Amino acid sequence: MLMKHGRVLCIMVTVLTMAALASMVSAEDTPTSEDNVATVNGSVITKVDFDREMERIERQVSGGGKNLDDSQRMKIKADVLENLIDAELLYQESQKAGIEVEDAAVDEHLEKIKKRFPSETEFSNALLEMNLSETDIRSDFRRGKAIEQLIDGHVTQKINVTDEDAKEYYDNNLDLFKQPEQVRASHILIKADSDATESENEQSSKEIEAIQQKLQEGADFAALAREFSQGPSGANGGDLGYFSRGQMIKPFEEAAFSLKPGEVSDIVKTRFGYHLIKVVDRKAESTTPYDDVVDKLKEYLKQKRIQEEVLLYIDKLKSKANVTRLLTLEP
Repeated sequence: MLMKHGRVLCIMVTVLTMAALASMVSAEDTPTSEDNVATVNGSVITKVDFDREMERIERQVSGGGKNLDDSQRMKIKADVLENLIDAELLYQESQKAGIEVEDAAVDEHLEKIKKRFPSETEFSNALLEMNLSETDIRSDFRRGKAIEQLIDGHVTQKINVTDEDAKEYYDNNLDLFKQPEQVRASHILIKADSDATESENEQSSKEIEAIQQKLQEGADFAALAREFSQGPSGANGGDLGYFSRGQMIKPFEEAAFSLKPGEVSDIVKTRFGYHLIKVVDRKAESTTPYDDVVDKLKEYLKQKRIQEEVLLYIDKLKSKANVTRLLTLEP
């Protein structure tokens, strides 16, 4: 049950995890508008803050092995700008409400971050790489915590999800709680790479045939897997656990799902090599009982409502605010 409310998720990540919030300065302290991306009730969001958040997101994207095209980058830029505006509106409201974050809490947060690094030097190097200082971290946490307390008082504490709410959602969305058919299987693998020579393939084929002969003579599958299998599961007797359709490569999947518990396949060839597959158990398609998911479902619904109410709260603040966007959104 993953939610794809793009703007909501971005806001909650920015606000509730207190990550990379803008450090604002007053408009009159800023020499040129080129250094700013927006003003919110007279407070400036600087391009430095905007660039810092963009760099953080681009590091996450590149770390996941993805590249952004121009349209995706423009969309992220627009989202980052709105998130920073939203965060500033919420922070201003927290200050109107008189919310203060104690120095002790800020100090504790900084120490927790430092403990994630082997040494003070590595911590300092990480800050340099991210273009951050300890002052930035303190400021970001203080602002984020103030916003969190504001949202907790104005939104979170007012959200109540009942058992009836959860049951209604469950009954109306049964497809979300269906578990597909699964098998639990073990295998013995003799590797044969796709670029293996004919003689190498022939040798691998003979090895798996010899193992198959041992099985037919009554040898224990798990013992043979531990002795001969060249896959990582060999140490566990070839056990692959439960899996559903679509999780294994096609020839392997087709063989596994054609077997009954206790049956062993004929030799199966895949791009990894030669396999013998034994199905240990099967689970038919089923629906997870309501009682098994009610607690997680209530928490999911609560978070969903919080996100919806935060958006409404921000929109209300925005309708009364003086917001000027100065950033030209280009790829």
